Amino acid sequence: MATLSKDLRRALERAVFVAREIAEKGAAEAIQSYGVGDAKAPPHLDEPGKLFRRKLRAHGRQVGDKLVANDIQDTSHLAQECAYEHWHRMLFARFLAENDLLRHPDHGVPLSLSECQDLACEQNLDVWELAGLFAQEML
Repeated sequence: MATLSKDLRRALERAVFVAREIAEKGAAEAIQSYGVGDAKAPPHLDEPGKLFRRKLRAHGRQVGDKLVANDIQDTSHLAQECAYEHWHRMLFARFLAENDLLRHPDHGVPLSLSECQDLACEQNLDVWELAGLFAQEML
């Protein structure tokens, strides 16, 4: 297998850096929507949402987020971990799909990304979300 040229390696490095920033921003926004860093749960959360928020807060402290004054919590470590997990689930899904190893968890048949796209449309999901779920089932 040939290696990438220096220019292509730099372009790949820049693309990965930008993608990482986007993933962390998205994770931070999702965490913020649950009010994980806030002292109190947002009023729009139902009971399962509040339970999920408490679990996220606890996990954030496990990965290094600190409680500050008045029960406010830093969420930077949690956002990094969420972005990291999501990014690697997508990479794994892409690897599996490119090598004809991605399989439908219920039927056991191999799937291409275009087939995942069709299934994702039927289920009103993002193709990468669905492919990531299928890949996660294979771990």
